[in-house]
Amino acid sequence: MGEENIYKMMADFYAELGQSEVRHLFPQDLEAASRKSAAFFIGLLGGPPIYVERYGSPRMRARHLPFEIDQRAREVWLACFRRILEGADVKYGFPPQYLQGFKDFLVSFSGWMVNKA
Repeated sequence: MGEENIYKMMADFYAELGQSEVRHLFPQDLEAASRKSAAFFIGLLGGPPIYVERYGSPRMRARHLPFEIDQRAREVWLACFRRILEGADVKYGFPPQYLQGFKDFLVSFSGWMVNKA
């Protein structure tokens, strides 16, 4: 799908988060946050390790520990991502054969980020 499409997908995702009830969990500058997340997902989806080159080891759980992430926040985050992924094959050139695997990853990943009952 290419780096450009991943940057676009993450910009759309962060715009969606910006309108959600979990907005307070994210930095003021959502555009910068979306670019940082895009760098992570580029590497995850088989592209160059931009995130590691710029920010070091992802250590995502450790990076998210300062934020109180409960099950409700997880559900809102996932709902935002699900909305963005509707039609992702057309909007972002997301290969349809990999979309379900990516969605499954997001479910597991978001569960791993929950740190408050």
